[in-house]
Amino acid sequence: MPRWRMLGVWMGLLLGLGGLAMAKQSDSACVQCHTDVTPGVVHQFHEGRMGTNAYLPLDCSTCHGSAHTTAEDFAKATFPTPDTCMGCHADKVEQFRAGKHELAWYAMKTQSALHAQPSAIVGEGYRGCSGCHKIGRKGYIGAEAGNTGPLKWDGGEEASQYRYGNAQCDACHTRHSFKKTEAQDPRACSNCHMGFDHPQWEMYMSSKHGITWDIDGNRGWDQGGRAPTCQTCHMPGGNHNVETAWGFLALRLPTKENVEKLAASVDDAGLKANLQKLAKLLPSGHYIDLDDDVQWTLDRALILQVNEILDQNFQPTERFFEIVAQARAARGPEEFNRLRLQMKATCQQCHSKEYVDDFFLNADKIVKLADHEFAKAIQAVQGLYRDGILKKPEGWKWAPSVAQYYENLTPIELDLYLIYMEYRQRTFQGAFHISNDYMHWYGWAPLKEHVNRILAEAERMRAEQKK
Repeated sequence: MPRWRMLGVWMGLLLGLGGLAMAKQSDSACVQCHTDVTPGVVHQFHEGRMGTNAYLPLDCSTCHGSAHTTAEDFAKATFPTPDTCMGCHADKVEQFRAGKHELAWYAMKTQSALHAQPSAIVGEGYRGCSGCHKIGRKGYIGAEAGNTGPLKWDGGEEASQYRYGNAQCDACHTRHSFKKTEAQDPRACSNCHMGFDHPQWEMYMSSKHGITWDIDGNRGWDQGGRAPTCQTCHMPGGNHNVETAWGFLALRLPTKENVEKLAASVDDAGLKANLQKLAKLLPSGHYIDLDDDVQWTLDRALILQVNEILDQNFQPTERFFEIVAQARAARGPEEFNRLRLQMKATCQQCHSKEYVDDFFLNADKIVKLADHEFAKAIQAVQGLYRDGILKKPEGWKWAPSVAQYYENLTPIELDLYLIYMEYRQRTFQGAFHISNDYMHWYGWAPLKEHVNRILAEAERMRAEQKK
């Protein structure tokens, strides 16, 4: 190595060590106290890279400020946000803010059922929905507040009402070691992506991918193992966007062409006019692999209705802007196709193009089949409302509504919600995660069962009404 370069290396090392020494000196008061109060936190930080890297001398004040100096004034300690991380990780923070996790808190607040929940579940109690959705930034202002344009941010007003839960990055890079290797482990995702409506962790671990990862000693591709991890497929190249073509709910917007074909197929003049009006508002284009046909377009429109996204005349509600345009719960063809090709490219690192194409096509067909079964149940319940057998609950703007979750008041509507949030979810997610038992016995089978229950219950209720 040239002498000048060697000198530069030594100078950098000395400067780094000097900076570390100064950081540790300023950190010493915190360490002395917190070794007694929170010893685990001190140990975690000093074993992590940010606490040991000589070239990156950080101390407690970097994230928590310097106002807190005594045991009594602990409330003066600030808590980090992604802005804190931005100084060193600008590219990752920018990717994160362009992705779906950034919108998680806002997406939670768009759900009608949320407003009936206690704060321990949806607020700073962080024991239910909010416990995972706090990965999203607080303070986004959407259609509910009269904003039908681009999503706006309140500049930190809502976040200021919460002492905890604004860090976001620590959902995966957990305190206080913040290890990259930990965030690259599929188990980092399992805290949120499991259970009732999205058991991706269970699906992954019961698939050949997850089994191989476990057999290889929990080593993914980045560690010399054979199997892809969650991060391999959903964060290619370390991209923090974390987006997929179908998205969380397997919703995608019907295109202008899809709805025009549906309009041309109906005889009812009023319905035809409403569909033609809707078509003018939708993006133009076609979905790769499996585009919507006339029946699937109708099925999908019915699903959007019970999500309070389209009204009874198939026109966009305010929730269309709130959920679809701003929370990005449904994809248009351009975004869908881009994300689909990106995922296929990842799969083709191990599998042939023909195999990958066939795999995705068959998984798309599963979505289509599940949507059609669900649409049958939707039409049955909508018919009960239309004929006055079911009455819209007081204070509800739309009914039937799966967005009301378990706040629905009748068994038949609770079954409708279960189909949407549990069985349909498991059907399509199991198909894409190569978990056959989840796809069939935890998804498709109970989906079919509950559709038949709804159809039978609707007939019973009609017969009861005639007596």
